Amino acid sequence: MSIQVNRLGDPAVRAFVTAVNAHDKAAFEALLAPGATMSDDGTDRDITDWTEREVFSSNGHMDIESESDGGRTLLVTYRNDTWGEMRTKWRFTVDEAGRITRFETGQA
Repeated sequence: MSIQVNRLGDPAVRAFVTAVNAHDKAAFEALLAPGATMSDDGTDRDITDWTEREVFSSNGHMDIESESDGGRTLLVTYRNDTWGEMRTKWRFTVDEAGRITRFETGQA
């Protein structure tokens, strides 16, 4: 059972998932605050390099299983052409302007 993207509670997170699933790099980049950071399985990564490899060039797609923390923590079935399908957890930090300052992902 998955949650429809348009029903996600946090507008910035909803826009993030929408941009990932549409492979819309410009929309994705517009959501990030200047200097935004991210980590994958507890290791900080270069956000531009990681998203190009894990999302955009590999057809990444997020199916949302559940959300918590006001919509800023997601349990996701994530798939891409590189790794196939895996269950992941995503946590987002959003600033007062509604831009994502950090996201953390990893195996769930």
